[in-house]
Amino acid sequence: MTGTHRQFRLKARPAGPFEDSDFEVVRTPIPVPGDGEFLVKVTHLSIDPAMRGWMKAEHVTPVDVGAVMRAITIGQVVDSRHPGFAEGDFVHGTFGVQEFALSDGTGAYKVHPEEGRSLAAYLGVLGMTGMTAYFGLLDVGRLAAGDVVLVSGAAGAVGSTAGQIARIKGVHVIGIAGGPEKTRILVDRLGFSAAIDYKRDDFLDQLRDRTPRYVDVFFDNVGGDILNQALTRLARGARVVISGAISQYDNADAVVGPSNYLTLLCRSASMAGVAVPAFADRYPEAMAQMSRWLADGQLTSIEDTVHGDIETFPATLRRLFTGKNTGKLVLELEHQA
Repeated sequence: MTGTHRQFRLKARPAGPFEDSDFEVVRTPIPVPGDGEFLVKVTHLSIDPAMRGWMKAEHVTPVDVGAVMRAITIGQVVDSRHPGFAEGDFVHGTFGVQEFALSDGTGAYKVHPEEGRSLAAYLGVLGMTGMTAYFGLLDVGRLAAGDVVLVSGAAGAVGSTAGQIARIKGVHVIGIAGGPEKTRILVDRLGFSAAIDYKRDDFLDQLRDRTPRYVDVFFDNVGGDILNQALTRLARGARVVISGAISQYDNADAVVGPSNYLTLLCRSASMAGVAVPAFADRYPEAMAQMSRWLADGQLTSIEDTVHGDIETFPATLRRLFTGKNTGKLVLELEHQA
């Protein structure tokens, strides 16, 4: 292919909430694959809270200033000199916020969309979202029969999936989300046992009322005050799973930690993070199970797909931090002719 394409490059590291000016849109020639390479037309961008962390210098693997903004993506091979990838193949990979990407196949794998299943699902329940929920709940959280599970950010991508897995496993699951519409979806559509609206003034009363048996597994995607208050509801031997802390990512200063952490001592409880790449050798196992749950209707893929030009990326990312999305947020790219 000839011509140019657009890339979003990180121009500056935000202090506090990011601005559109922290990115630079650059036009650059569409790359030409050499031997062992293929060219991908990016079709779907995974919009993730982790993107805000990648912008920070102190992140374990930050995006360099001047580099293409990192993003997990789905794309279609449009030119190939790689024996394992043919033109027309759909592939999953970390190709970044750009319209085309060159790959030698490292970290990329083919996806085979089934009838009735969207490509966005491979960024959600069948992607890193699903892997985080699956291994975070079952391995890090050590889910057991009879447990009570509390999930924060339960209407988000990971939270909605983790809560459904808990429900599939037959345990009592309570979700924390913002607003009556999201809490209704948790109970009526996803089968949560109960829901808590953190935006209401009586949040703490709801938390106590919904957890009379206390909580064996707290799956946290939010951090901040919600984490702090949930710690007061732990059962003896409870496991706290740290999946994310979206309430803290825009802080200009240090992350605010929980003052109620001594509950871990009093309840002989534990807290651990989900380092999902540590489970990479078991991704096929999880994807196969999640696919079966999807196929038999036990698991619902909740997707919030925005259709737009690549330059809508900052506005779409901002939806995560204003609570406007439900489920997995994906930007489906509309390429210019």
